[in-house]
Amino acid sequence: MEIFEILKTTQSILEGHFELSSGLHSDRYFQCAKLLQYPQYAEIAGQHIAAMFNADEIDIVLGPALGGVIIGYEVARSLGKPSIFTERKDGFMSLRRGFRINEGDRVLIVEDVITTAKSVKENMVIVDGYNAHIAGVGCIIDRSKGRSGIDIKSLTQLDPVVYDPNDCPMCKEGITLEKPGSQARVTRYVI
Repeated sequence: MEIFEILKTTQSILEGHFELSSGLHSDRYFQCAKLLQYPQYAEIAGQHIAAMFNADEIDIVLGPALGGVIIGYEVARSLGKPSIFTERKDGFMSLRRGFRINEGDRVLIVEDVITTAKSVKENMVIVDGYNAHIAGVGCIIDRSKGRSGIDIKSLTQLDPVVYDPNDCPMCKEGITLEKPGSQARVTRYVI
């Protein structure tokens, strides 16, 4: 099954009228967590990303939390390498939970979706701080349009059209605006 088919099957690519976290409007919304909730599809995506890299040139796979944790693990599993992740603490990405990068390690950074590459760049600084090397950067969806300045290997490159809310043709047509990233269901448990 092709990755675009998997994205559609798992409803990871939604089509309609969406408000993005930036406040801009778009006709497409990407939510790779919907793909990664299915182990069989996460495994396939991980294998495909892993196939773009040479396992002999990688010592460890790093997935920035939250989006890179599952796909990073699947890439590492396919390559037969350890998988670690960074997470944000006090506004900064950091390596915690006893994870280590050794001096000279060749680190593959893996994300689910890359748009601005901000978290990838933050993780590159972390890797550099350990005197380790970046072996590559991989992801499921690359939305950066080459603007990041980073060589990114992705399963697909997608560039949805975005609109300022004041100039959005879908708003002008009266199409209902959705905010899929903000939909949450809270369940409280009393113990």
